[in-house]
Amino acid sequence: MPRPKIVILTGAGISAESGVATFRDPDGVWAKFDLEEVATPQGFARNPAKVQDFYNMRRRQMGGVEPNAAHEALAWLERELAGDVLVVTQNIDDLHERAGSRQLIHMHGELGRALCLACGQSSPWQDDITANSKCMACGMTGQLRPDVVWFGEMPYRMEEISEALAGCDLFAAIGTSGSVYPAAGFVEEARAARALTVELNLKCAGWASRFDEQLEGPATQVVPAFVERILSGKG
Repeated sequence: MPRPKIVILTGAGISAESGVATFRDPDGVWAKFDLEEVATPQGFARNPAKVQDFYNMRRRQMGGVEPNAAHEALAWLERELAGDVLVVTQNIDDLHERAGSRQLIHMHGELGRALCLACGQSSPWQDDITANSKCMACGMTGQLRPDVVWFGEMPYRMEEISEALAGCDLFAAIGTSGSVYPAAGFVEEARAARALTVELNLKCAGWASRFDEQLEGPATQVVPAFVERILSGKG
């Protein structure tokens, strides 16, 4: 992957206007489900069927949502500045891909993939995962889990992300609260590289003071305008 000049971190706020539930809002996912039960290795060990049901439900819901103008704007930016844009997403949905983004890292995994505990292979997976599901790589039954990063597990491709941040000129965080590390530390890594740092959020909250600039408003409005600003050379 070429070293990008622009690194963009996206969180749940970019997909909210598509109808994907956020996590930490008062009516978000963690207000309705106990994260210790459905988003930790310990919860999976205690009750795998409950965890599978939670992610099966979320996977099925993805069929009813579409990318919005913010996803599409980032895909447009990538097409216009080929090789210079990397999107790092905390989201496990596939809306960035469906909008056209290709230079993309899912640091928290993907709903549309299954991980085999027997052989370690990750495979595309669109159906429910059950106790009878068979690994596409090794053929073992009952060994699949969602290929998502649970609390207490290490996010994916962190070395690549750190290298990109160390060499970027612009870092933007879109629709993320900045409350979960290591992603919450990306802005400091970018600042250490003397990059311009910009937060785009519905409401700029606690970590806003760590950015050079904050842009408030719905993602479908502020992200396309921001992309137009970059492409016009006023970045």
